[in-house]
Amino acid sequence: MADLLTNLSRRDFLTNKLLGAFLGLTGAQHEHHQRIDPEIKSAHQHEADAGTADSEAIKQALQQRVVRLQGFDPMRYLTSFDYGKESRLTGGQVLREFKIVARDVNLEIAPGIFFPAWTYNGTVPGPTLRCREGDLVRIHFSNASISDHTIHFHGIHPANMDGATEVVKPNESYTYEFTAEPFGLQFYHCHMPPVGLHFNRGLFGALIIDPKTPRAKAKEIVMIAHGWDVNFDCRNELYAVNGPANFYRDNPIAIRQGEPVRIYFLNALEFEPINSFHLHANFFQVYKTGSQLNNAEFTDLVTLSQAERCIIEFTYNFPGRYMFHAHQNSFAEMGWMGHFEVTE
Repeated sequence: MADLLTNLSRRDFLTNKLLGAFLGLTGAQHEHHQRIDPEIKSAHQHEADAGTADSEAIKQALQQRVVRLQGFDPMRYLTSFDYGKESRLTGGQVLREFKIVARDVNLEIAPGIFFPAWTYNGTVPGPTLRCREGDLVRIHFSNASISDHTIHFHGIHPANMDGATEVVKPNESYTYEFTAEPFGLQFYHCHMPPVGLHFNRGLFGALIIDPKTPRAKAKEIVMIAHGWDVNFDCRNELYAVNGPANFYRDNPIAIRQGEPVRIYFLNALEFEPINSFHLHANFFQVYKTGSQLNNAEFTDLVTLSQAERCIIEFTYNFPGRYMFHAHQNSFAEMGWMGHFEVTE
């Protein structure tokens, strides 16, 4: 450990708070955080005076080419759908069982910039859960984090399955169970106060409920737009889609000319009132929340507030490299930027 810390540059850690958090995560993860050092616990509480971000380190990180970052595989995340363990109940209803564990993980959110994240199943965003309208969904949630957590699912379900007041303490568990409805793109996130802190730490993900009549065949991908407040002053220093800043800027998403594309797009941004998705050199059909199969809007820009989501469908007729980004230009210049590579 001493050699590792000696070789790391100061840009790897933006504040002493983050360094303390990293040291705590390194040892405590192996013990499931059953014993919490007081200084580490204080670092994870993130007081308002946590410090000022190293703006020069962030500027340099945004200018670097993003190749492979510790803790992330954003290209795999695009098309990784968790359908759970499937079985059938008496009467024929499909039961889908999922396992979600809250874990504290150190993630490289931009080249050389590390962040002590709270995660669902070790990733930010959390896994994309997928089921069909009418399925019985059962989520076994365990908390291996240092903090109390919940999972709040958007959708229709009983009050005790809402994840707003059913607090799950460290080393405890809770089972959520509900019938999947309505169909469309739903959101899940931690609802433990302060909710903004849990958002910023990475506790959010998508739940796709497919309609009983399947949508038309398309290349399907998930994009969750969000931010990183690296010094916990309630202002974002970096913006991203599916984890790291600028990943899809330097690693374009491959699609084929004439291929229908469907994006499940969700806004998980904290500390800003709105976010957006703009597609270059093309228009798309947008279905708000995805809970209707018609009444789409034809546009090249959709604007969403926090937790709003939509399904975006388009086709590129010409090969080439095409940009997509938030049309808040400061977001795009600070990490929310990507490209599609369209091939013949």
